[in-house]
Amino acid sequence: MNAVYINGAACISVQDTLNKDFIYHLKPEKSVQVLKAIEPNYKELIPPALIRRMSKTVKMSSMASHYALKEAKVEVPDAIIIGTGMGCSQDSEKFLKNVIDNHEEFLTPTHFIQSTHNTVSGQIALALQCHAYNFTYVNHSSSLEFSLLDAKLQINDNEASSVLVGSTDEQTERTMELYRLNDTIKKEANLPVDYLNSSTDGVIWGEGASFFVIEKEKKENSYAQLIDIQITNKIEINIVPTFIEDFLAKNKLTRNDIDVVMLGFSGDSKSDTYYTKVMDLFSNSELLYYKHLSGEFNTASGFSTFMACHILKHQEIPEVMMINHLKKDKIEHILLYNQFGGNDHSLILLRKA
Repeated sequence: MNAVYINGAACISVQDTLNKDFIYHLKPEKSVQVLKAIEPNYKELIPPALIRRMSKTVKMSSMASHYALKEAKVEVPDAIIIGTGMGCSQDSEKFLKNVIDNHEEFLTPTHFIQSTHNTVSGQIALALQCHAYNFTYVNHSSSLEFSLLDAKLQINDNEASSVLVGSTDEQTERTMELYRLNDTIKKEANLPVDYLNSSTDGVIWGEGASFFVIEKEKKENSYAQLIDIQITNKIEINIVPTFIEDFLAKNKLTRNDIDVVMLGFSGDSKSDTYYTKVMDLFSNSELLYYKHLSGEFNTASGFSTFMACHILKHQEIPEVMMINHLKKDKIEHILLYNQFGGNDHSLILLRKA
């Protein structure tokens, strides 16, 4: 497959990532169980009457997609592809609560209609009057990667020349309660988290929406080339080096060609061992981590992809992300490796545009 270009990128996250100078104001979050996204003033783009009926993930996605399209100078994309792990869970919870509270009678359909996972892609399409290919991937923590892969195929097969790709996940009160009960979220007694040397299980949970405009042609404002994506559900820890080296070999690269490796250390002692294994492979690369800035959630790799785009375009790495302090004169290739609880392993390879 041919490489395609990321020509627009926007992110709403725990950090103030809509701010132009956000890269200089990144703050690690290590002492809170659940992190909330910094939400913009939605009234700038969305009519107040619509805002009231939108869940948080729809609002975040509508804003992030607008800024990504504006940056790429694309009015209406040829396809809209969204990845989400939890979908519109706020509306799902509201609907189920109404079912219980009203004893399954006199239910309004609004929350049910808006609770489907493809609500986000549908709302964006309606706002843009886009009648083209519209798809939503719900593949847990590899949802964004499947979306990027689909977008790449759409462009390589000449089905589209510009594709809006997004990833989004929101928090809900009941789900967070359940995650605390089953120890997905770190216990308060185990805070603050040492992300790189954690000895306890569980994560700090986050949320956010990251959107990208993928196109066939390079532009003046291009962020990066999207070279390849690799996804596998389960893999033994001793096979991870082979998994990565085979992926690089497929793209005619070696470990020494990778300038930056971005790893998804989440503070979960069980699953972070995968990343520790990878660190040994890349002694000549700058090693970065990011979930101390975004929190862990199903589409947290959207935040890392957004950060990688900025690093490639501006050739600048925030010190708060550094694991080692190796300095490269020029950043040409970035490899992103993510997994969630030992499952859904993904690799994203980006090159400077």
